[in-house]
Amino acid sequence: MDIELTLKQLTDTGNFRRIPSESVTGVVDFSSNDYLGIAERADLRERFFEAFSPVSLPMSSSASRLLGARQRDFDSFETTLADSYGRPALTFNSGYHANVGLIQAIADRRTLVVADRLVHASIIDGIRLSGAPFERFRHNDYDHLAQIVARKAPDFDTILIIAESVYSMDGDSADIDRMIDIRRIYPGKALLYIDEAHAVGVLGPAGLGLVAASKAPSEVDIIVGTLGKALASVGAYAVMSPRMRDFMVNKARSLIFSTALPPVNVAWSEFIFRHMLTMDSERAALAGLSYRLARVLGSEAPGHIRPLIVGDPRKAVDMSQQLLRLGFKALPIRTPTVPPGTERLRFSLSAAITPETVDALGVALDEINCLNKAQTS
Repeated sequence: MDIELTLKQLTDTGNFRRIPSESVTGVVDFSSNDYLGIAERADLRERFFEAFSPVSLPMSSSASRLLGARQRDFDSFETTLADSYGRPALTFNSGYHANVGLIQAIADRRTLVVADRLVHASIIDGIRLSGAPFERFRHNDYDHLAQIVARKAPDFDTILIIAESVYSMDGDSADIDRMIDIRRIYPGKALLYIDEAHAVGVLGPAGLGLVAASKAPSEVDIIVGTLGKALASVGAYAVMSPRMRDFMVNKARSLIFSTALPPVNVAWSEFIFRHMLTMDSERAALAGLSYRLARVLGSEAPGHIRPLIVGDPRKAVDMSQQLLRLGFKALPIRTPTVPPGTERLRFSLSAAITPETVDALGVALDEINCLNKAQTS
């Protein structure tokens, strides 16, 4: 690979990326995935350390999960997850680790993977590592999914259907009930895998996600939830049947060959997860903000993630910088994260944001649009 040529091409097309600087004081962050505002809650941190002494919680696990001497924190958290979802759970170091490890383990050359076209890169990487053949159905087009499965099912032992419940760049939701219907047509052959990264904490009963709100949660074979977004921690978990969990403990390479999460983080995850189950008022506030943001952006569909499609990478960068000068952080999203021509600003809401702040964002966007029109006229 020609590194210099690649960097030049990225720069010339407006797609060169840098790690952003830390936000300055006074800037409202619309780029965070802290949907419930937990990351800003000093009171929760204080309560956690009142219950758990920092001295008693190791800062490193010092080994992989299968070799670790200390399991009590993992066991406690996974029991809490199992009690909440009604099925066993398994923790992973990140959502990326979970998707790569789970898919690589379960899919092989006798498995056809059929994934929504807009699933996360970690899912695509897991499919590629598995070596399984795969097809992608048009985004949220379940007739297309059904056609692919009907055409290909006779040729494979297993059909693994993969989607996200809430998509991170568009903020729209999957029809899980429809995918359950498709799975039911192929008993013993079709498996359904749903990544709930951007739904956990926010949607569904007690914030357990959209699968929990579906007509048959037990018919979703694997549910993945992340801990570093609404739950303000680190890592991920997967919910599955007892036998599937045993299989993953033995076959998911990202679990077997990674040093496990530090116990202090796992204890914090359980503490926050238990608290999250009761945060209906924050979820209601977030829902109210989502309607307000939809009006600001001229969108018909509310959601805690909303894009403003710009269609040009340079313009997206420029608008992001203008917004930052006005006190609002919304980072530009460019290729390859989104398809060319759909470059955007992505606005992500937090329950810690006030309605007045969302209205002020609308005023800032109007100011930017007026400024940009004046410059081009």
